[in-house]
Amino acid sequence: MKKNLLFVINTLGRAGAETALLGLLRILAGNQYNIDLYVLMGQGELAKKLPQGVNLLNKKYSYLSVLSGKGRKYMYKNIARQAFRHGAIFKNFVYIISNLANMVKSCHILPDKLLWRVLSDGGTIFNKEYDLAAAYIEGGSAYYVADHVKAKKKAAFIHIDYKKAGYTKKLDKGCYSRFDAIFPISDEVKKSFLEIYPEYAEKTKVFHNIVNQEQIIRLSEEPGGFNDNFNGTRLLTVGRLTYQKAYPVAIEAMRLLKEDGYNVRWYVLGDGPEKQALKQFIAEKGLNGDFVLCGAADNPYPYYKQAGIYVHATRFEGKSIAIQEAQTLGCAVVASDSSGNREQVENGIDGILCQLDALSIKKAIASLIDNPAKCREFGEKAKLKKITYDNEIKMLMELVPYSGSMGGFYGEG
Repeated sequence: MKKNLLFVINTLGRAGAETALLGLLRILAGNQYNIDLYVLMGQGELAKKLPQGVNLLNKKYSYLSVLSGKGRKYMYKNIARQAFRHGAIFKNFVYIISNLANMVKSCHILPDKLLWRVLSDGGTIFNKEYDLAAAYIEGGSAYYVADHVKAKKKAAFIHIDYKKAGYTKKLDKGCYSRFDAIFPISDEVKKSFLEIYPEYAEKTKVFHNIVNQEQIIRLSEEPGGFNDNFNGTRLLTVGRLTYQKAYPVAIEAMRLLKEDGYNVRWYVLGDGPEKQALKQFIAEKGLNGDFVLCGAADNPYPYYKQAGIYVHATRFEGKSIAIQEAQTLGCAVVASDSSGNREQVENGIDGILCQLDALSIKKAIASLIDNPAKCREFGEKAKLKKITYDNEIKMLMELVPYSGSMGGFYGEG
């Protein structure tokens, strides 16, 4: 008899955790499982790429990106509707006020963290009992699976530096006590989570993101990529336009590169709430046409393949799928020496780790432009990294044992 699995995620937009979920679902689909997916906010363009055999539970769903103008308007309306469903906003009124007061004291107000429990309580409740229910990201999906899903086993995935992202025990309200397994996506993510929840050390195991390298290489050969006939060094960054990604620092680093006469152009694939502010900052620095916000791309892989250097200068990470994609396609990587990044880039071996300031980033990039042989060497070393996920699949099998052969799970690239 097939086992029944449920995966829950907050949104299904074009981002790292969502991409990793698709990779995991592609492996599990068709392998003796009935798989349901519930998207808490009912929105995101990657739902179009769900593998056959995965059942999307949302009756109403929008394929608009949550980062686009239209998508954000739809999202705000949906938040308002969901907040009043089941009386969620009223049930959590004291919770919101209490946690808001703590945020004000710390001078770090995070509206999304306040709303996740409200949205969880306003989600659709299903009567079906599952063999395994997995909250694939922290926040709303974790609260929803802990409080509103019937399942024999429950697992929670953690994709971010938990402390730096602003989560607290008071926000979580004991939700992780109701999970049988907790899966941070990297060693540093695990360390950060256990600093808040040391009591869950025994059930917390690293579950690396599923990245399909064969598919990445295949898609990089498709038409697309740069079309501006630029003949200098192309720098590429892939990521949402948010505070976490520290784009103002990158823009200032670009200004220093141009000031020193380097023939470079910096391209960013991604969208997000800081787009207009970044456009204005780019103009203020005199970098229109030099630091280019390209928007999101359905297939980013030809861009990686055509780029000279991949730059990932972020404030913090869980584990960046963008870095793994860049390495798969042989890019030399310059990354900030921050949580997540330092776990992926071997400084001086397949890339450069540097401080998150404009001068350090500029110097790292310039060193690779000035030494093309070293840049190529880093790219070749990066390409040799192979991503396997046998252990990760086995950890799920331990939660949902079945009598069939597991051979079909492995070797699928």
